[in-house]
Amino acid sequence: MSGTSEGPAPTADLDRVAVTESDAYAAPRTEPLTTRTEPPAYRSVFAAAPLAMAVVDREGLVVSANDGFGTLFGSSPDALAGKVAADLVDLSSDARTWHAYREVLRGREAPLRCTRRLKHRDGQSVWVEVTVSPLSAQDEGVLMSLTDISVHRELQGRLRHLQMHDPVTRLPNRTLFFERLTTALEAESYEKSGTGRIGLCYLDLDGFKAINDTLGHRVGDGLLAAVAERLTRCADEAGYARASAPLVARLGGDEFALLVEDSTGTDQLADLAESVLEAVQAPFDLSGRRLSVSASIGVVERRAAGTTPTALMQAADTTLYWAKADGKARWTLFDPERNAHRMTRQALASTLRPAIERGEFVLEYQPLVGMEDGRLRGVEALVRWNHPQFGVLTPNRFIGLAEEDGSIVPLGRWVLTTACRQARRWQLDHPDEPPLFVSVNVAVRQVWDSDLVADVAETLAETGLAPHLLQLELTESAVMGSAGRPLQALQALSDMGVGIAIDDFGTGYSNLAYLSRLPVSVLKLDGSFVRGFQYESDKEHSVPPNPADEVVVEAMIQLAHRLGLTVTAECVETSAQATRLRRIGCDTGQGWLYSRPVSPDRIAELRTPQPSDSVIGNP
Repeated sequence: MSGTSEGPAPTADLDRVAVTESDAYAAPRTEPLTTRTEPPAYRSVFAAAPLAMAVVDREGLVVSANDGFGTLFGSSPDALAGKVAADLVDLSSDARTWHAYREVLRGREAPLRCTRRLKHRDGQSVWVEVTVSPLSAQDEGVLMSLTDISVHRELQGRLRHLQMHDPVTRLPNRTLFFERLTTALEAESYEKSGTGRIGLCYLDLDGFKAINDTLGHRVGDGLLAAVAERLTRCADEAGYARASAPLVARLGGDEFALLVEDSTGTDQLADLAESVLEAVQAPFDLSGRRLSVSASIGVVERRAAGTTPTALMQAADTTLYWAKADGKARWTLFDPERNAHRMTRQALASTLRPAIERGEFVLEYQPLVGMEDGRLRGVEALVRWNHPQFGVLTPNRFIGLAEEDGSIVPLGRWVLTTACRQARRWQLDHPDEPPLFVSVNVAVRQVWDSDLVADVAETLAETGLAPHLLQLELTESAVMGSAGRPLQALQALSDMGVGIAIDDFGTGYSNLAYLSRLPVSVLKLDGSFVRGFQYESDKEHSVPPNPADEVVVEAMIQLAHRLGLTVTAECVETSAQATRLRRIGCDTGQGWLYSRPVSPDRIAELRTPQPSDSVIGNP
């Protein structure tokens, strides 16, 4: 036999092959181990080989084994004859390996390699690399060889532990944390069992930097290790009587995370965050010093389905920022609505102007109702943004941005034109009924940065709406103290016949002397005054009405009437409020008692007179 075909040639490349417990694949074809014409040499090599080897027939039964094979299983080679080879090395534990093994038995010439953990009779575990190779093209059967790689595996395990754990706190590090988080968010993990939810407490230490900078890194590292011990104790207590405890990890610096797989809800995360706050706030005695720190914690709890590691960590980071901004030494739960505000400022600023051109804005209309007869007198136009990503956004989400970047001018012009066109359409559709006026909000920047008077005149001419059926609303702070161009614009609009209303009256300067010098026709009382009426005749509430509220509101109404102004009360929500407002002479009301903002087609349904203190329509 030639030198290239003698001995354990099929295993010559083992050291150059990376394997795992479940790895099985086809390797390049090797030379046959032996031939039928030279059995003495083959058997001599087989018996003396340092590798554990066994000949397995096509049925998968051990035909013969060498001493090394017997020693590995704590048995004599003869006693292993007739055993099912796959059972000895657990080849059927995963489908991929089992299929590859069966293919080799059926005559596939490429060998199988995989890694298995075997238990010796003395109870010790041995890691082996299993190679199954065909003996030759003519022979019936395969050669199974086992190489003890326990030392190599142990070294790999130690290296992995060092790579995956923080040397200061001995906690899992950022790499291991994200590995666990990624696995927890895989469908295979949360669909098998459990709640299908995941929670995260993301925290950093308040005051750690000062300690680390003034007392040195040695003290700082000691403090981090002590904090890690307390966090681990909190996690162990939280995991008591549960399937598993939260994973505690140090993500870097003074940042830690507690990952709760199979979360049962926000209450569980809140309890964990409370225990962490309490544990961290207790003083630390280190190197003869008593140190105190606190923690700020961002808490996120949600369904695992549809969540990614990046999205979860972004939410946690945002919430941690909120906890610090709110005063530190506290935990804060992720709030989608609060996050939407943040996202609005970051993501909407660059898309606001194009959204106007794309037609993403719509108007809804809230009725203004006569307090005496309950008739619909007019409507306030309220703009909404149908954002393709964030859904329907109310003005408080984007008007501030629009004022900052100047896009309030084209947006305001669109609102004005759309509202006037709609008011004229209602008038044409219902010629036998009194026409409705439409009230449009105007930002002070529209007065300064555009020719508002020209815009209004052009719009009225284009739509055919009479000037007295248009009312422009400006905030009190924008109107009070007006001089120069704003005052001139308001005067020109008033001279044109357009109504001017002061919105949210009573919240700004409240300098009533200005009312006699401004071209104002309507005061809209801020809802805070009206809400003071809500407890009258309400036996479910023990808080009595505040008589001062009624006195103040009545005085403002009387003053407005003496100046020739009408008064609209905002935020009218109960019949008790409506009754008191009507009694003290308020002209019109607006609020959910009458209707929420509705689409244009709903306004026609609300024109039928209703009792003055009853709801005339709700969507």
